[in-house]
Formats: sequence, structure tokens, C-alpha cells
Amino acid sequence: MRMLTLAVLALALPLATPYWAGAEAGHDADNTGKNVRDRDDRTLTPMDQSNKKEDLDVTASIRRALMDDEALSTNARNVKIITRDGVVTLRGPVESEKEKVAIARTAQSVAGVRRVDNQLEIDEQ
Repeated sequence: MRMLTLAVLALALPLATPYWAGAEAGHDADNTGKNVRDRDDRTLTPMDQSNKKEDLDVTASIRRALMDDEALSTNARNVKIITRDGVVTLRGPVESEKEKVAIARTAQSVAGVRRVDNQLEIDEQ
């Protein structure tokens, strides 16, 4: 009986995947434009994060503060934070202008931050 149950689950699971994975039916993700933009050498990505202790500490402090802010959405808590020589670049989607401002304010308040380059985008979905 157990083998039959496992077999039924194994067959049914792929059919239910869009629903349990949180995907919306008929809505394909298309990041082509962003992927092309991120290949441009002028756009910072997490791979550009400095390995200087001071910059790593700044990034970690900002991330901790964002994770502790329960008013922020999941996307807002997971924005990209890239610190180089005290200059913090913020990238990624947020749900509102209010979140965009709050994240930039949080980043600016961390010791060691010289400037914040706020490239956060308000998600229009």
C-alpha cells in the first residue's frame, strides 16, 4: 500500500508544481532586459562586493537591519547590497516608494557608509 501511495504522489506532484511553488498560471518570468543590463560593466552586481573588512561589515550591518525590519516585504529584505570603499549600491525590486526610501535610509544610517547609490526598482506587478 505504501508503494502505491508513493507512486501516486510521484505522478501527481509534477502536475501540482505551479501551485505549490507559488507560480501564477500563464505568467512567465522574463528577465531578459535585466540580464542584458547586468552584463554591462557599468552595472554593479554582488560579484563586485569589496572584500575589505570595513566594506563586508557595512554590508552585513545593513543586511541585519533589513532582516530585523518586519515592516519590509520579502523582496525588500532580499535586495542586493554591494559596498565598495564605503559606497553602498542598492539594487533589486521593492513593493513601494516607501520601502525604497526606508531601505536607503537604513543603509545611510550604518557607520562607515560614505554614500548610498539607490538603484532599487518599484515592482509594478
